[in-house]
This record gives sequence, C-alpha cells and structure tokens, in this order.
Amino acid sequence: MMRLLVHVEGQTEENFVNDVLRDHLVSKGYEAVSARIVGNAGVGRGGIRSWPSVRREIMNSLKSDPGCIATTMVDYYGLPQDGEKAWPGRADAPQVKPIERAACVEDALAANLIATMGRRFDPRRFVPFVVMHEFEALLFSDCAALSRAIGRPDLESGFRAIRSQFATPEEIDDSVQTAPSKRIGAVLKSDYEKPVLGVLAVLEIGLPRIRAECPHFADWLNRLESLVV
Repeated sequence: MMRLLVHVEGQTEENFVNDVLRDHLVSKGYEAVSARIVGNAGVGRGGIRSWPSVRREIMNSLKSDPGCIATTMVDYYGLPQDGEKAWPGRADAPQVKPIERAACVEDALAANLIATMGRRFDPRRFVPFVVMHEFEALLFSDCAALSRAIGRPDLESGFRAIRSQFATPEEIDDSVQTAPSKRIGAVLKSDYEKPVLGVLAVLEIGLPRIRAECPHFADWLNRLESLVV
C-alpha cells in the first residue's frame, strides 16, 4: 500500500491534512497520510522557503521511502518569483484563468523535480498542487458554514457579497489588500486567526462542498485518489 506525504506551507494546511484530508484519503486506499511543513511557520518570518530548499526536502522523502507519494499544498499568492528563491513557473504564469496559472506552476515544479531525480524516478510519485490563490479561498465554498464556524452567523451576508463577485472561490484574487484572508479579516473587522478558524471552517463546510465549488482543488483530489485505484 502507498503512503502520501503532503508538503505544506504552514500550520493551517498541516491541520487541514491531519484533521480533514487524512481520513478521506485513507478511506480511498492509502496506508497513511501525513503532513510536513516546509514553510517558515513558527519562526517569525512568514512566507515559504525557496524552491531549492523545498525540493531537497521532497526528494529526501521520495528517496527514503520508495512507497511514498509526495504532493504539495502551498499558496500561489506567496510563492517567491525572483532570484534563487523562485519557484519554477511562478514568474511565467499567464495572467489568465486561475486554473491555467496554477497548472503553469505545477507543470514546472514537476518537470524540475523529475529532471533532478533522474531517469529511474517514477513521475507518478510527485503530484504538485498550488492553492489558488490561498487556502482561505476554499472557505468561500459555503459562506453560511464559514460564518457559523467562526461563531458569527451575522457575517454571512458579508461573505456572500465577496463570493458573488467570482465564478468560483479559487478566483478570489491575490492582491495584498484583497487576497482571501484579507477579505475575511475585513469582514471580521479583527485579526483572522488562520490556524484555528481555517480548519474549523473546513470541518463545518465539509470536503464534498469544497470539492464541488473549487474545480482545481477537486482535480487534485481526483489525481491523488486515482493513484490508489
């Protein structure tokens, strides 16, 4: 049986994998599902590490466990674009549909890691995933559930007003002022406690609803599930 290691950006994504995604994917046939933080969470600097650093961690995991499949869960919004820290494809991503931007980065990540691993590496063992545009976008899959989860049902209309501007939650943009987490904070009119509130909201919304509303996220789950069919 195969094991899945999800290389995540921070504590919110780690909690999501451990509290939501693990049980679902184990029920589909994975022997084990775990998360490993590759960002700078907890050290006071924020952001995510350079691609060479993250690639090294992923490669070490793949080499040390031949039965392991590796994937990523990182926000498109904060991926480094310049210099030695740049993630492949990020600076070249076309300013068109979000799914096409994500695919540009994911294809570049896969090509880069596969080339570095060498000819004997099975490319099916690396399934990169870039969240469009950040994790909080997924929470707009159900605005009523989001408002209930944070204990503020009175804010549902504010969240719906944001959601109604976009065809899918994954299209909510990545401006410094209007990224999904910034929008949630603006509606709350207080700091958004990402690690706690994010997972509470996902648990209230439910994976099926997020999957139905977020096509790129759904495609990722489909790919992961197909590897153990």
